[in-house]
This record gives sequence, C-alpha cells and structure tokens, in this order.
Amino acid sequence: MKNKPTIKTTGRYRLQHRGVDCLNCGHPLNLSDKFCPNCSQANSTKKLTLLDFFEEFFSNYFSYDSKLWQTLAALLLKPGKITREYIAGKRLSYTNPFRFLLSLSIVYFLIISFNSEFESLNKYGSSNKIPTFDITKQLNTYEFENEEEKKAAMAAIDSIKLQEFIGDMISKKDSTILSNPKKYFKEIKDDGLFNRYGSKIKFFSTLIKKDTIYSLDESVIKYDITPNLENEMTFNLAKSLVEIEERPGTFFNSLISKLPFATFFFLPFFSFFVWMVYIRKKYTYTDHLIFSFHNQSLLFILLIVSNLINSVFNIGSEGLFLLIFTIYLYKAMRNFYQQGRVKTIIKYTLLNSIFFILGGIAITILIAASVFTY
Repeated sequence: MKNKPTIKTTGRYRLQHRGVDCLNCGHPLNLSDKFCPNCSQANSTKKLTLLDFFEEFFSNYFSYDSKLWQTLAALLLKPGKITREYIAGKRLSYTNPFRFLLSLSIVYFLIISFNSEFESLNKYGSSNKIPTFDITKQLNTYEFENEEEKKAAMAAIDSIKLQEFIGDMISKKDSTILSNPKKYFKEIKDDGLFNRYGSKIKFFSTLIKKDTIYSLDESVIKYDITPNLENEMTFNLAKSLVEIEERPGTFFNSLISKLPFATFFFLPFFSFFVWMVYIRKKYTYTDHLIFSFHNQSLLFILLIVSNLINSVFNIGSEGLFLLIFTIYLYKAMRNFYQQGRVKTIIKYTLLNSIFFILGGIAITILIAASVFTY
C-alpha cells in the first residue's frame, strides 16, 4: 500500500521530490511527511532555484494564513488580547513581537527619510554662505519718528564706522586664536571645567574652519597640544559641530536612521515603570515588555498608513491616527490587565506622562550621542 501525502502540494513540495531521510538531521521520513517531525525542515530533495526562493519568500509573507496577516489582524482587532494569547503560549500563530517591531520601525523611518526634505537643509549650511552683519538693514526695520531722524542716525553710524566696528568684534575672537594658537591654548588650561571645555571647542572649531586642521594629531604636531582624553573629546565634538553646521540636512537624516534601534533601548526602560505600576498583577517584566512592543508596533503601523495617505492626498492625517492610537492604547490596557475604567484611566495617564518624560530624555541622549559620533 502506497503512503500518499495527506496534503496536496505544488512546486518543490510535490511527491516526486520527497525523500525518506531528512537532509538536515537524518531523521527517517515517510512520503506523507511534508516537514521533518524532528527538526521541522521541509521534506524536499529538489535543489533550490531562484523561482523557488522568491515563491517561498512571498508565500510566507502574503498568504492569507501567514503569521504576518494573523498578527496584523490581531493587533488591529484585538487590542491587548494578542499579548494575552502570546504570553499564554499561542506563539506559533503570530510573528515574534521583537522582530516585528524592529521591521516596522525600520520601514517607517525609511519612509520618513525618503519623503523628507532634510537634505535640502544643506543649502543653509555655513559652507554655502558667508554670514555678515548689516547694521543698515537692521536700522531699516526700526521705526523712526520721521525721515530726517532716520537720516541723522544713518549719518552718525557712518561717521563712527559702527558697522565696521561690529564686524571687527565678531571676528576678533577668531583672529585672537589664529594669531597665536599656542599661546591661546595654554591660557585655556587655567579656566574652570565648563569654561575650559567651551574654549577648547571654540579653539578647535576655529582651526578646523580657518586653518584646515582635520585631526587632533595634526594639531598636536603643529601647535604642541597634549594628546590627552579631554583634548580628544573636545576636538571630536568641535569637528562634529562644524560638519553639522555645514550640512545640517545630512545630520538630521543620520539622526533618523538611528531611531529604530533607539526604540529598543527606550522600551525596556519604560516597561520597567509599567511593571511597577502593575506590580500587584501576576505578570513578569517580560510580559509587560511584550505588551509594550505590541502597542508600539500598532503605533508604527498607524504612522506608516498616515504617511502614505499624506503622500497620496497631500493632507495632514497624523493627528487623526494619533487620536486613534490613544483610544486603542486605553482599550489594550483594559483588555490585557482587566481592570476597571477608573483604575485604567489613572494608570493610563500616569504611564503616558512617564512615557513622554522618558521619551524626552531618550531623544536628548540620542541627539547628544549623534553629535559626538557624527
């Protein structure tokens, strides 16, 4: 009696490609085995072709019963319940929440990068213009009593050469540094910590812009500067600030590219506070973290949809989708933690306040780190 497969399949899973031993672990197989019961590898002896490769890729993600669609449907239609099912053990039906959030965050910030006009900000960089101070232009914005008074003011300014004086004051600091860099730098070491750091950053910025110094080693050789940690830090910061000043748009794009990974450092901290607020509930810290990852995933989905709608219809829909998320988050907390409305509203308000405070701190740290490493 022939052992026929229980499920009709096509492609490389046809009966003619079945084997009697798993190619991965060597476990004995029947022709009816579509997958190895020991290691779960597909039972197929057919060599992969490009067509097989792409067919499997798209069928895994776009078939009606794929994990992706089940996860999306559960997130949208079952606020909070998907987390309850996942931590209860129903995990094969849904995608891994950590991997799912990472994928969504990367997609969202890629869309933001492609649709943004940050690169256009480079035209405002210092390398594309020479800033000047025009006292005449400033006086034109001032309201005089009459035209005679205005002419008198112009004549007085012209007689004392005020505009040239102000211009000289603006460039005096740079001139002082460039006239005798070694002497200027030696005088800095006697300043207090913050004044010393600020002066060194100004010193290195001036040398980078005006004296084409590209590394600390060059300044060590040319100006006899000690190559210690403080000087290295202030030089690197000064170099980053000069580059940001010259290409601000490129810096913003670089900052956005780091946001998906920053999310994974931020949410574990926030989940700790969720755990503290619900400490009397019998959930582990990991359960709260999964809950946070699911909700953040839904936020990214809404932002992606909002961004696509904005691009197609040229409207601003972010406010509407953020309102939807605030309602969704409340429902998710009710369904997952199963507490009354009053308790949920109080904890909802508290956790959102904590979220924005931690978010502000995280963004500040991210910007500071991006400046130092740019």
